[in-house]
Amino acid sequence: MFESVQENPYPDTHTVGEGPEPHPLLRPVLPLLGRWHGRGQGQYPTLEEDFRYEQELTFSHDGRPFLRYEARAWLIDGSGAPLRPASREAGWWRVTPDASLEVVLAHPTGIVETYVGRISGTEIEIETKDVSLTPLAKEVTATRRHYTLGAGEMTVVHDMAAVGQPLQHHLTTRLRKRPS
Repeated sequence: MFESVQENPYPDTHTVGEGPEPHPLLRPVLPLLGRWHGRGQGQYPTLEEDFRYEQELTFSHDGRPFLRYEARAWLIDGSGAPLRPASREAGWWRVTPDASLEVVLAHPTGIVETYVGRISGTEIEIETKDVSLTPLAKEVTATRRHYTLGAGEMTVVHDMAAVGQPLQHHLTTRLRKRPS
């Protein structure tokens, strides 16, 4: 027989002042907390044409010294109508005592990336330390991401080295923080 199970006593929260107190190491990344939504553009030499997309990012915590991260995107047409799902990724952002970052991201396409990076005021830069691929995953050898925060907005620039191409620009997304 199953015993009665209680609600999760340690839920994630997307805001400061609600739920558990953020761990002190998270101070440099607290502006990331929340749900973000926006649009972006992408291109890559191996693609026939540039593309537009919408994206949602979510950063939350449960009081420990890391953020939970999730992102999903879908392609849109010229009028902004959704065409089909695009990328998804989930992972963890860990801040070290010297305010550097360690990030682990997993993609359902068989790619797992570990990043290292730095926080400098309203700018965050991370780049891959390692990329692991399942046998059928697309070849990705390196990525770099630059996050710029300001007044409830975030810009993410994503560079990628994949399928025989050197590290170069791939995506730019502009997001706004959603009200809690």
